[in-house]
Amino acid sequence: MKLLVLALVPAFLVPSSQEPAKFRLDRSEVVFLSEAPMETITARNEASTGVIDPLRRTFAVQVPMKEFKGFNSPLQREHFNENYLETNLFPRGTFQGRIIEAVDLFSPGEHTVRAKGTFVVKGIAKERIVPCNVVITERGVRITATFDVALEDHAIRIPRVVHQKIASVIKVKVDMLFVNSATR
Repeated sequence: MKLLVLALVPAFLVPSSQEPAKFRLDRSEVVFLSEAPMETITARNEASTGVIDPLRRTFAVQVPMKEFKGFNSPLQREHFNENYLETNLFPRGTFQGRIIEAVDLFSPGEHTVRAKGTFVVKGIAKERIVPCNVVITERGVRITATFDVALEDHAIRIPRVVHQKIASVIKVKVDMLFVNSATR
């Protein structure tokens, strides 16, 4: 009996830091597309940071808004940052929440899930449910999604003079790879 007790004691003495590590964002691509009657605008951002807690299926992602590159001209990018998103006041967009479906993020496979959480752009938070495709491999967890964002939901006002050049609803495409920080 003493031997059994001595064998079990180390399991209870393992510090909480021995929990499985969080998955950190290793590679990201966020693309937005504005398809308006007179102009199509595309910009790409590869500078996001984020984390997934695989046990709780919770996540948090930050997108530095000034890091979007592309646009059709430097002036468009300037207007995006200064007039529309006011990136000096609101430097980051965020999405944090939970994966609704009970998926094991340690078991390889492909799943269609929904990410539910608070989506913040220009300081305005909106509750969102975003359908996602999740591919789990030995390398990590890859999440892709495409969803729409209405500019009026985040108080982004478009002047009448450029109303035909900027869509009122922007398509956002996300492709992110999260890797286990313990195996990096």
